[in-house]
Amino acid sequence: MFKNAIVRTPGQSVIDGIDDYADLGTPDYTKALAEHQAYVKALESLGVKVTVLDALEAYPDSCFVEDPAVVVTGKFAVITNPAKQSRNGEREAIKSAIQANYLAEQIFEITAPATLEGGDVMQVEDTFYIGLSARTNQAGIDQFTAIAKQFDMAVVAVPVKQVLHLKTGVTYMGNNQMLVSGEYIDHPAFAAFKQLKVPAGEDYAVNCIQNGDKVLMPAGFPGVKALLTGAGLSVVEAEMSEFEKIDGGLTCLSLRF
Repeated sequence: MFKNAIVRTPGQSVIDGIDDYADLGTPDYTKALAEHQAYVKALESLGVKVTVLDALEAYPDSCFVEDPAVVVTGKFAVITNPAKQSRNGEREAIKSAIQANYLAEQIFEITAPATLEGGDVMQVEDTFYIGLSARTNQAGIDQFTAIAKQFDMAVVAVPVKQVLHLKTGVTYMGNNQMLVSGEYIDHPAFAAFKQLKVPAGEDYAVNCIQNGDKVLMPAGFPGVKALLTGAGLSVVEAEMSEFEKIDGGLTCLSLRF
């Protein structure tokens, strides 16, 4: 379970966020802000203390704090190297929040030409599954692997072919259960897990946040909700319509530790 989360309020510039996949139109800023505030309350309902960082107007995608950093409870944190140039300044902006929670010797950085984004990093106990994607290259995986090895943690690289990040297609739900969609249904990398297979048409809802016996999921996906409740999880729903328009999901909006 995690007890803390870091989020960043979306700026008005969020309407200019990157949209490489969704093609659902431009976000409504007022609605995005309301959804973000509700997201914070939803995290708090899971028993989480939430630190809210100020908006960064210069960086439209900066509300997606999961990408410029990876945090591992009690062990280490990594400042990543986002692939998109428009997001690179987010690295410096997130550092003070990381330094407030980790010692200097626990903080590492991914350096060019390596790229790595936190949306591609999925921790399952002492193993990281990392997506080899349009945003995370092999050099980024190699650098992260060297860091993780110092803490006796392993890395498994997983190709990402059809979605933005690994966690756009699969998230871990605890108790050896993996919520999977699209290209990750029956994927050999996850053969050791009980697969909770997302129904066709509800792929967006695969990106969920599990904390103990509770799970935060996007609102409006009854098939996934039934799947999660059937797996013994208590479901909390959050509206995500405006963040979906700029390729964002629930996990993208927070760093959890």
